[in-house]
Amino acid sequence: MNKRTVFPAFLHGGDYNPDQWLNYPEILKKDVELMKEAHVNCVSLGIFAWAKLEPSEGNYQLDWMAEIIDRLYENGIYTILATPSGAKPMWMSEKYPEIRRVSGATGHRELSGNRHNHCYTSPVYREKVRQINTVLAERFSRHPGVILWHLSNEYGGECHCELCQQAFRDWLREKYGTIEALNHAWWADFWSHTYSDFSQITSPMVGGEHSIHGLTLDWKRFVTHQTVDFMRAEIDAVRAVNPDLPVTTNMMGWYDGLNYYKFGPYVDIVSWDNYPRWHTANNVDIAADAAAAHDIMRSVKRAPWLLMESTPSMTNWQPTSTLKRPGMHMTSSLQAVAHGSDSVQYFQWRKGRGSFEKFHGAVVDHYGGSDTRVFRDVAAVGSRLEEMKPLLETEVRPQVAVVYDVENRWALEDSAGPRRAGIGYTDDVHAWHRAFWEQGIPVDMIDMECDDLSRYKVIAAPMLYMYRAGFEKKLREFVENGGILVGTYNTGIVNDTDLCYLGGWPGETMDLFGLWNEEIDSLPEGATNAMVCRGEGHRRYTVRDLCAIVHAKGAEVLAEYDDDFYKGTPALTVNRYGQGKAYYVAARAEADFLRDFCTKLADDAGVVRALNTALPYGVVPMMRTDETGKAVVFVQNFTGETKPLMLNETCTVFETGEKTDALTLAPYETVILLK
Repeated sequence: MNKRTVFPAFLHGGDYNPDQWLNYPEILKKDVELMKEAHVNCVSLGIFAWAKLEPSEGNYQLDWMAEIIDRLYENGIYTILATPSGAKPMWMSEKYPEIRRVSGATGHRELSGNRHNHCYTSPVYREKVRQINTVLAERFSRHPGVILWHLSNEYGGECHCELCQQAFRDWLREKYGTIEALNHAWWADFWSHTYSDFSQITSPMVGGEHSIHGLTLDWKRFVTHQTVDFMRAEIDAVRAVNPDLPVTTNMMGWYDGLNYYKFGPYVDIVSWDNYPRWHTANNVDIAADAAAAHDIMRSVKRAPWLLMESTPSMTNWQPTSTLKRPGMHMTSSLQAVAHGSDSVQYFQWRKGRGSFEKFHGAVVDHYGGSDTRVFRDVAAVGSRLEEMKPLLETEVRPQVAVVYDVENRWALEDSAGPRRAGIGYTDDVHAWHRAFWEQGIPVDMIDMECDDLSRYKVIAAPMLYMYRAGFEKKLREFVENGGILVGTYNTGIVNDTDLCYLGGWPGETMDLFGLWNEEIDSLPEGATNAMVCRGEGHRRYTVRDLCAIVHAKGAEVLAEYDDDFYKGTPALTVNRYGQGKAYYVAARAEADFLRDFCTKLADDAGVVRALNTALPYGVVPMMRTDETGKAVVFVQNFTGETKPLMLNETCTVFETGEKTDALTLAPYETVILLK
């Protein structure tokens, strides 16, 4: 396990913006009283405060922040201190236009305004960030109330200015060495787009090159590289003053503009901002998506993490500002904890009076009092987290992994075949994750740079179209040593520069899966086929979208197609390799197949479930364990109906100490059990 960043309690609080209220001293005083009433023990401070911290160039005004941090600490409230690079002041944007991004959609330099309108390559911006970070670190990094750096805010976006173009060319030169190697890796002879010099290369912006998939893939890799490099410069600035204060940055779950796994080695703890659209669709589906996102974020370091932002009520930027129904705030907050979070934090503490997020949910609304439903819900979460302090030393320790690789996603979604109507990679990843989640089985969401597969008993790797980082060799070793691997259609098609493998698919793992994938059939929208299982019952499952036509080359055929010209050919196989097994699911199957199949995989591998009992629809148990293996189980009802649950063992209810073998869960209720 990664070294754990340990805090004095489960953190509870929110994004606090006192810089917007400096002309309202009575409100700032009231804030602390309300925070104590809401059981808030930590706030994030200064995220969007650069204009107040440096109102003009070199004119640093930090006393107001010092007063806030002191007041908070005196009242038992810690500070997560932000570096303000996510929203630069207007004077800087106007004085130094080079720090503003050039848009890839227009090719023009953007105007001042909005946020994240800054170039990660710009030496001027990097120096301005270094200066403000250093000043903040010198003043506050050793304050006993400051427990963590919050680097910037939701890093994201890209710049296509000439500084970035040149940095991209330099990055490519370092990666490939020669222009000949780059031309081959990108297959640039296509359409006679061969490069004779690195200076000819431009980013895939408006009017630029979009037909070379190797270029677009490398550009996205470069954007991640440049963003991580910018973040590392921020880290260097604050650690030069105090190397002991840990750092985090808030990420965004399924966001694919960056490869978050590249951030893992440099932050001490991962944090992320979670905004499910509760009550706008089936809440069980929404919970399943949130669970997968939590597991992606935890898996960036495969360690406990922080829920840095969530809403205590609703958002203002989604299609509908739907309120959380009674009970949902508690259960959605504890879902994060169940998946490994050591905090529940909100955006935001107090609603602003104006601008874009004046109607975004907050603990304290414009009314300003504590006698609101939302405030009571938040206080209840804070009180319960205080009671849960003995559970802080537990964490999620999965025996199952699903491979979610962002670079594979980039390549698949740009592949121009076999399904331009939507390849469905994230849908597949989510579906495989859900099939385990519904059983109460913890899951890591690993990428292809994962350095240790030995902790897992089962790995599902849906649509691993691109092999990179030697992952196919890691999978081979995993199966040889007794692991159970699942591969699917559209696996092992290209290498890490998007060149198709010669000699057959799935590339260098044909012998591992014991088959050859000759073709892939993309079915029209609404069309289906079926797989029929061999053996007793001949269970039949519907398949759709993608059907690989494969030939068994040593693998055992477990199911066959039931229709079309490839009727009777393998649709599901297993190959015994070393001490383990490699399954191949040749077609996109419906959820009923995934549930049945993943249940069998878990049973065969001896995977530990949170509860060994039949689960009613919408009731999901999830567990954290301590170093001895003792489990704490969060049993959550994500439906609006009361759900009875019989247990196959006697457990202790954490809060009451009552022993029970049966539960009755109210709508959106969470019960915590000790096993």
